[in-house]
Amino acid sequence: QVQFVESGGGLVQPGGSLTLSCTASGNIFRPYAMGWYRQAPGKQRELVATITDGGVTNYADSVKGRFTVSRGNTNNMVYLQMNSLKFEDTAVYFCNADLSGYGRGRSNYWGQGTEVTVSS
Repeated sequence: QVQFVESGGGLVQPGGSLTLSCTASGNIFRPYAMGWYRQAPGKQRELVATITDGGVTNYADSVKGRFTVSRGNTNNMVYLQMNSLKFEDTAVYFCNADLSGYGRGRSNYWGQGTEVTVSS
């Protein structure tokens, strides 16, 4: 069993900043890639940013230069620093992780989501 605690979402004005945090806990032997996806109303879930356990990052073109994904010291934590937020960044942001556990192979997991609203 793997649990996620996500935090940091909220209401922010255009041009503002927010930092999302996600901590995975439970039966975790090794975290591999972790990252963030988002789903805006009426749209499909899309990649925002991911980071491997080796620190290799990948960003959606729409957030490059504005968002920064990073891992925590324990490597089961992932952050998303969001700067210069735009109206179109409004969405529910989901933490995602590839994890292996004790007695369990590598699987993909989703957090419950945290809402980000960019509005004036």
